Amino acid sequence: MGKSLEEVNQSVSTQNKTTVFRKILAFFGPAYLVSVGYMDPGNWATDLAGGSQFGYALIWVLLMSNIMALLLQSLSARLGIVTQRDLAQASRETYSKFINYILYFLAEIAIAACDLAEVLGMAIGLNLLFDISLINGVLITVLDTFLLLFLINKGIRKMEAFIIALVAIVGFSFVFEMIFAQPEMGKVITGLIPTLPGEGALYIAIGIIGATVMPHNLYLHSSLVQTRKFDRSKKGILQALKYNFIDSTIALNLAFFVNAAILILAAATFHKAGMFEVAEIQDAHRLLEPMLGNKWAPILFAVALIAAGQSSTITGTLAGQIIMEGYLNLRIQPWVRRIITRLIAIVPAVIVISIFGESVTGKMLILSQVILSLQLGFAIIPLIHFVSDKSKMKGFHISRTTQIAAWLIASIIVSLNAKLVYSEIAGLLETSENPTILWFTVVPLAVSFLILLLYIVFKPFISKLKADILNHSPHNLKLQFSPAETYNKKDIAVSVDFSNADEVAINSAFELGGKEAKYTLIHVVETVGAMMYGDDIEDCETTIDEKLLEDYKTMLSEKGFKVETVLGFGKPNKAISDIINAGDFDVLVMGTHGHRGIKDLLFGTTVDKLRHEISIPLFIVKK
Repeated sequence: MGKSLEEVNQSVSTQNKTTVFRKILAFFGPAYLVSVGYMDPGNWATDLAGGSQFGYALIWVLLMSNIMALLLQSLSARLGIVTQRDLAQASRETYSKFINYILYFLAEIAIAACDLAEVLGMAIGLNLLFDISLINGVLITVLDTFLLLFLINKGIRKMEAFIIALVAIVGFSFVFEMIFAQPEMGKVITGLIPTLPGEGALYIAIGIIGATVMPHNLYLHSSLVQTRKFDRSKKGILQALKYNFIDSTIALNLAFFVNAAILILAAATFHKAGMFEVAEIQDAHRLLEPMLGNKWAPILFAVALIAAGQSSTITGTLAGQIIMEGYLNLRIQPWVRRIITRLIAIVPAVIVISIFGESVTGKMLILSQVILSLQLGFAIIPLIHFVSDKSKMKGFHISRTTQIAAWLIASIIVSLNAKLVYSEIAGLLETSENPTILWFTVVPLAVSFLILLLYIVFKPFISKLKADILNHSPHNLKLQFSPAETYNKKDIAVSVDFSNADEVAINSAFELGGKEAKYTLIHVVETVGAMMYGDDIEDCETTIDEKLLEDYKTMLSEKGFKVETVLGFGKPNKAISDIINAGDFDVLVMGTHGHRGIKDLLFGTTVDKLRHEISIPLFIVKK
């Protein structure tokens, strides 16, 4: 499999650092690139709306979202560090092509929604600071693509330094905004107590969660941690996990401060003055100077907005590249990929602004964040499954406690989204003049996404249960070997597929060779991943098959037989013929029933191809 973000993969060495501080510093960076997604213009819109409508009451949602984000981002980093796969690559190895195409489509929608918020934020910032029209500001954001190309060509450390500088600008801007606004600290603390003060609060709260815990950041983080080159020993991996967690904690807490500052600014300025409908960034900018009595307040606000939009634009475009390459294994020129990503966001922004005017940008920003939240389940659930998998994580899987916490977070997010979708659809059906159209379009679509969500939740559990049932213990085999006087085969290959057909095949082989012959048991892993990556694949089925093959060898060796095992990968006829032709076998014995790993033997599909590709006799045994 190709490396994630190949141009910068393992480009930063963390080894040979003389002090602990230098080693920690070498790991710092990826989480800051991720953190900008937590303070992008979409967050500004939801935070402003939440603060102006409900005062300090929704600060707890920001805190809860930050805790969720910290756990999920640490899981994403763990996946990348341990498996050297990003989330999109891990999904492609696990699910079928059809499911992967759907997940890719949903991930691209999330990228488009995120990029839309960033494009609009940059355009609004340019409009506020330099009086450039929104349409022209949107078009100017195409230039971000070339800035990203320039930065990534200079190396990931240069890009990280640039992003950290922008994050610092945002942070310092809001330190001064807090000084200007002078919020009521008692109410700020009260806002940490969970409440939903009104019917519209749920919509805003879900928007805040969507704006904070962003699906594309899960893909991004699992890739960015692979830019570090470190010792791949157990000690080295544990050290990388620890330092990346510290990195994530610092970066995401900074993002929490920025989001809380925006919401507190809106509460202390607008809600306090009875202005409950300030959701537009432009309105907030216009009102800051007269309400705070300071000309620097709106200037710093606009500068911070541009810095946030610019930084999140760069990381969002990187996430788009990771998702396309990971899900589709499609590698195109980086500048082409980044132009496509940008156009997907720019085109709808230009169309909507042209038709409805500049006044709808706030609603577009909040809607984009709600869309992001609706996509979250389709990224979080596979991630939890992957990092809980003992074989995939090579012993670095998460603890039972962490699994429970992760599933609890996933349940909260999915439940809130389900409630929102149900409420919105129910409202549409009640108010629509022609609900029949909705019943045949919107409702089936929502149901189909629910089915997909249930599928990715339960598939790994069902697959594991089936594997436990189908991969029976080799000790259940009824071996009926009885001594004969003469044997003419000395080196016998036997194809096994861990079904009941193995009993017949192995017993038939014994009749040909007895205890004097050498037996080579061959099994072929023919998962999608095995066909694509051959013996480089590291999935659950391969691990199970390796163990079962070793169990066969142990049991037969204890009975006095000389046994070797070979695991093949890919299409059965090709894999088996390669193994046979590379060895010195007298005969190949194959069964014809229960073919988990070898398809259509009974009907001759594999046999017909195989018999022309090997130069030894092929002994087919029927059960």
